[in-house]
Amino acid sequence: MRENEHPYLIRKAIFNVYNGLEPGLLESVYQKVLIYELKELGLEVQSEVPITLIYNQIIFDCELRIDILVENSVIIELKSVKELENVHYKQLLTYLKLADKRLGILVNFNTDNILDSIKRVANKIV
Repeated sequence: MRENEHPYLIRKAIFNVYNGLEPGLLESVYQKVLIYELKELGLEVQSEVPITLIYNQIIFDCELRIDILVENSVIIELKSVKELENVHYKQLLTYLKLADKRLGILVNFNTDNILDSIKRVANKIV
């Protein structure tokens, strides 16, 4: 599977979860069901992947974790909030940089319109 096919399948899984569960649940519920959907689509999925923070050549254990990592290349950051805020985008971009990944998807399941609540965030893509 080519890397550019992953976002399409991820969006498909997100739509399946949203249509099956609808808004109003905890982020952890959406995470478990989304992992199931992604695996059903044949994708390699890891959850709660630790991120190493190195600052001034010192490794810090800050308990940073990626919600979902798909095919070791796409980070999915899940939210179940009233609305996405600028800090959510910054968080995902920072995770992309720290994990040395190029593509992230930010999704908020607590919405009336899932189409407007799936955001693609890129790092170092030219």
